[in-house]
Amino acid sequence: MVALAAASVALLAGCAGGTPTTTRADGWAAGGPPPAGEAATVAAFYGDSYTRGTGASDLSLRWSTLVSADRGWAEFNPSVDGLGFVNNRDLRPPGDDLVERIVGLEPEPDVVLVTMGLNDNFSMPDRADDIRSAIRRDLDRLRDELPDARIVVVEPFWYTDERPPSVDVIIALVAEAAADIDADRIDGASRWLEGHPEWMASDGLHPNDEGYAEIARRMDGELQALGL
Repeated sequence: MVALAAASVALLAGCAGGTPTTTRADGWAAGGPPPAGEAATVAAFYGDSYTRGTGASDLSLRWSTLVSADRGWAEFNPSVDGLGFVNNRDLRPPGDDLVERIVGLEPEPDVVLVTMGLNDNFSMPDRADDIRSAIRRDLDRLRDELPDARIVVVEPFWYTDERPPSVDVIIALVAEAAADIDADRIDGASRWLEGHPEWMASDGLHPNDEGYAEIARRMDGELQALGL
């Protein structure tokens, strides 16, 4: 538990020295939103540091940007270090909740990728009921307010070969809620970096450029299988 608590602080803080950014303050990737009237697929990413790209030498090398660039997607990625379905949600300023930003996005997203849950392990088992409720609340809202969007729920990432029991508990909670809203699912992501310490940044917590490239490769294959 001490090790998990220490990791939680580090995941919230991100890598020492920060990560060079190619994401605008409004959450859009460097290319910005598509011009008015232009037909383009808008992809929104709801995630934590593993989706923000912490640990990459530049955010253009994070997996979400690699995947979006390959598909010609306009990428909206407001992901935040240390965020979970419950963890650190109370630290967001009023009106700056990520789900709120995604459902209110203009133009409306065509695809929403949910990659949350890693940081909630640091609140288990004490907040298990809160986590279950928060997962359902977020996914239900995404489905209700974005009825035409393709919602893809990715198994929460994990960062060590050692897996506390909470990892599989949260994976199951996310999968159950995803099935209830008839979302597409990508399983297995918690093990994509397993056994490869060379894919981790110097902080030992986040992927490096090679790790993000591997996540992008795996994600690309899964998305292709879903027809995306």
